Amino acid sequence: MYSVTDFLDQKRREITDRLKELQPAVDEYNQLEAAASALAGVGGSAARTATAPATRRGPGRPRGTGKTTPAKAGRKKTKTSRAPGRPAGKRRAGRRKGSGTRGAEALAFVQGQPGITIPELAAKMGIKQNYLYRVLPGLEQENKVAKQGRGWHPKG
Repeated sequence: MYSVTDFLDQKRREITDRLKELQPAVDEYNQLEAAASALAGVGGSAARTATAPATRRGPGRPRGTGKTTPAKAGRKKTKTSRAPGRPAGKRRAGRRKGSGTRGAEALAFVQGQPGITIPELAAKMGIKQNYLYRVLPGLEQENKVAKQGRGWHPKG
């Protein structure tokens, strides 16, 4: 005769076995979801023709730097610690936190799994947690996510 304890132990084993069976499919789904999110804003090689140049430059100097034009050849170089026309001590504003591809990827994961924590999110995205501690508050300022306890939830 079965007791309640035996019944519960059997159900726990069945659930654990099924979870182990489904885990590879869940991992593959998460990897594909992250890849699709990362590729959402990237144009592929099929989108460009052989004659059309790429719209983004690779790493290195911007166009026009390092070349000396006749107008610049006679000019004397001066050392400045800041860009001309900008007040001392003022930094130029860069891209807003959480507005890049990683921000979009993090937002997709939060929408897919409300209440996800930063350590869980970092593990799914394959990145370090400290990056997400900068990205998610930026998404929160843009009213895309909200923090409740340790978890992050999408905003309607």
